[in-house]
Amino acid sequence: MTNVPPSSANLRGAVDLSSLLRPPAGAAAAPGAGVPGAQVPVPGLVVDGTDANFTGILDLSQQVPVVVELYLGSPSATLQSVVLSYGGRLMLATVEINANPQLQQAFRAQAAPTVAGVVGGRPIALYEGELPDAEVRQVFDQLLTLAAQSNVTGVAVPQDAGAEPAEPVEEPLPPHHQEAYDAIAAGDYETAIKEYRTAIAQNPRDQLAVAGLAQVSLLARLGTASAQELRDAAAAAPADVAAQLAVADLDVSGGHLEDAFGRLLDLFPSVDQPSKDLIRTRLLDYFEIAGAEDPRVGAARRRLTALLY
Repeated sequence: MTNVPPSSANLRGAVDLSSLLRPPAGAAAAPGAGVPGAQVPVPGLVVDGTDANFTGILDLSQQVPVVVELYLGSPSATLQSVVLSYGGRLMLATVEINANPQLQQAFRAQAAPTVAGVVGGRPIALYEGELPDAEVRQVFDQLLTLAAQSNVTGVAVPQDAGAEPAEPVEEPLPPHHQEAYDAIAAGDYETAIKEYRTAIAQNPRDQLAVAGLAQVSLLARLGTASAQELRDAAAAAPADVAAQLAVADLDVSGGHLEDAFGRLLDLFPSVDQPSKDLIRTRLLDYFEIAGAEDPRVGAARRRLTALLY
């Protein structure tokens, strides 16, 4: 299991990586979060996940761990049965890949099925392909352990068929954040970058804009190149800073933060000063994407400081 970048419901709607940012510092916990066994009313233990509704699933994951299956054709009845056997300690969101390209990009789904988890808004890579039931249960048990460490220990309880689910009330985004979100939803990363930069110019302390700029810049850099092309180019030229930066972007987008940090920090001592500046700037962007509370950020920041001084 590998952690991927944290999430934020504040950049809602466009559910590629730009809306999987960390919540702002001081964000209120969801009702029942951190209360072991707290009952969480839900429409059902299995839900259809889409580009349009995934923010609500991220919200649910603040209270109950959510398994996400990205599939082609039809979801796995076996996987559903395993999730249901946990009696509400897990939920399942099924996502049809072809119909939801933003989620496919967000989870970097290269195969079907791709199975991930979301805990406290943080996506977690689990596995690809089919696994025997016993191995799936081992993975889910690990997911529940991680969830307990994050105080996500609620139990989902399906609502009565006649009950009306409460509609969440969302705070409106600041204007430039909304413009950035709309641009991301349209795949216009250049405009989103401009909007975030404008927000930062108006308020240099706007940490959501800083994190959003780092995230959407990463998306823009990834472009349409395939993961294999990027990795092949980096393997063929281990001293090529641009090639190593590209693979580090790929690693961050897939949640492999340690790999990205290690790759660039290992390269750092051997390159010239302009290249050092590029690597330092890119690492600072990654720190914003992951969030200062992530222990991997603290370790990488300390190593970078040692290399600088």
